[in-house]
Amino acid sequence: MHGVTRDQKDDRRRVRAATGALLALALTATAAACGGDAEGEGADGKIRLTVATFNEFGYEGLIEEYNSMQDEVEVVQKKAGTANEHQDNLYTKLAAGSGLSDIEAIEVDWLAALMEESDAFADLSDPEVEGRWLDWKTEAATTDDGKLIGYGTDIGPEGICYRADLFEKAGMPTDREEVAQLFTTWEDYFDAGRGFVKKVPDVAWYDASGATAQAMVNQTEYTFEDEDNNVIAADNPEVKEIFDTVTSLSEEGLSTQLVQWSEDWVASFQQDGFATMACPGWMLGVIEGNAEGVEGWDIADVFPGGAGLWGGSYLTVPVQGEHQEEAIELAKWLTAPEQQIKAFEAKGTFPSQVEALDDPVLLESTNDFFNGAPTGEILAERAKAIEFIPHKGPKFADINTAFQQAIQRVDEGKESPDEAWESFLADVERLG
Repeated sequence: MHGVTRDQKDDRRRVRAATGALLALALTATAAACGGDAEGEGADGKIRLTVATFNEFGYEGLIEEYNSMQDEVEVVQKKAGTANEHQDNLYTKLAAGSGLSDIEAIEVDWLAALMEESDAFADLSDPEVEGRWLDWKTEAATTDDGKLIGYGTDIGPEGICYRADLFEKAGMPTDREEVAQLFTTWEDYFDAGRGFVKKVPDVAWYDASGATAQAMVNQTEYTFEDEDNNVIAADNPEVKEIFDTVTSLSEEGLSTQLVQWSEDWVASFQQDGFATMACPGWMLGVIEGNAEGVEGWDIADVFPGGAGLWGGSYLTVPVQGEHQEEAIELAKWLTAPEQQIKAFEAKGTFPSQVEALDDPVLLESTNDFFNGAPTGEILAERAKAIEFIPHKGPKFADINTAFQQAIQRVDEGKESPDEAWESFLADVERLG
């Protein structure tokens, strides 16, 4: 989701749609191969480990700390600007059988597809880490025969981040507890937005149509696939309702009509482009980075419709790597509760480790950029409100990309809502 043309997006989507077939062919031949990263030797003859991440994991300080503790290992982070860039690189090099980093971060939406190629990843199961994570976090990355392909990093309980200064300009409450009362349902949230844009017509209510749609998708237990992974996107009335809602609200002026993660979206943080956004814990660091120097940000302990879980990631160790043992030790260290607390303090990434969730450092944590908000307590409460984990099967990521692109074509005026929906249905048929 960054600044590319529709043709480029379509090319990338076709690459992802073909990835399953490519992996089935390539991984059979290369699962035991040791291509690895060509940069396997670092300074002074040390083993050089590469860690590939995207967006904000909060690892910069942790990697510096780890390097200071090592005599034989040097760790280098490779950080993609967006999840899509990282995913494209991951899929391409998995299929090629070489070129991946020693540790590859993966996003939860990709997990089901990658679980079908579990032979491409080292087994991370170890008595030392049993019970470290929330049960559902570990179960999602465990194969039927008990192989664990990923160590959990963060989870994404959601609140609503907002610009208190822009709320004041619109004559709205600014105190986070009062704001929380405004957003208990999606209709309440959208009604507040309609009132806001009437008072401040040069500022959108939320950051992107696609982001709001994603938040609503993440509250739907079965969106694009049923429990048996049959594709149901075309016939699911909840999918159509989300599409109709966000496209109509965009026409009312509630959306910036920008693509989340695009250059224009990033720039909008500095231009008073919007007043609110769906805000999983990992988004706090993104906002602070994009809105550097902008005062007024806050976060409310509420989410429309009750609760939301957006994102969360894992660290995997591809079998391509020449230094799997050292990589596993590093991944184990990075995902330990004490390191996840440090990552939370650095970038707001909310931990998935059981021990970390009760850590006073987490629960008492505040964030100066967000008006001193008790972000640890707020996100812990948001996590407690989650009642189920949305089902995301092997085709979720590709169908969700098609869904997002259909919404964006409406925002860009390239297609009417009816035309974009028909295009989405054609994509679903092809992907199904």
